[in-house]
Order: sequence, then C-alpha cells, then structure tokens
Amino acid sequence: MFILVVIVHVIVCMVIVGLVLLQAGKGADIGSAFGGSGSQAVFGSMGTPTVLGKATSVVAIAFMVTSFALSMMAHKRTVSIMPATGPAAPAPATPSAPPAPAPATPQK
Repeated sequence: MFILVVIVHVIVCMVIVGLVLLQAGKGADIGSAFGGSGSQAVFGSMGTPTVLGKATSVVAIAFMVTSFALSMMAHKRTVSIMPATGPAAPAPATPSAPPAPAPATPQK
C-alpha cells in the first residue's frame, strides 16, 4: 500500500508541475501587481476560473491527501536506517611484556 501511494504521489507531483507551467501569468511586470494598469487587487484581478485553474486545484488537493497519507503511513513504520546498536568496539590490544630496564650507567 505504501509503495502504491508513493507512486501516485510522484505522478501527482509531475502533473501539478506541468499544470502550473502551462498557466499564463497574471501580470506582465511587477508594476501591475501594485496598482499599475488598473489592477483591482494586490496580485491582480482573479477573473473567471479557467479549466487549468480548476484542474490545478483538484491536483493540489490530491497532492495534499497523498502527502498526509504518506506521513501517516511512515509514522506507523518503525523501520530505521540507523542500526540499533553502535559500531562494534575494537578489541583491546593485549599488553605486551614490559620493556626491559635500561642498564644503569655509573655516575662519575
């Protein structure tokens, strides 16, 4: 089930990117957003909704639903990529025989 939702989510992501890129921009320049060309609102007038606009809304809702479903499914999965125990500690080196004492030198 998880894999199926991931596949649907990836397809929805690609579709929403395509739909957004197909839509026309609201204004020709930044001036139209802030009062130039007689705009009605800050981001331009809304106008009538287009088919692409409605399709984008539907796909955006599908994106949110699949994102929510994936987060719920991932929360239930307890598989971790991190190991439960730390790395194996190296075995302590066995101590070798103590070094032989150096011969004493006579003092003059």
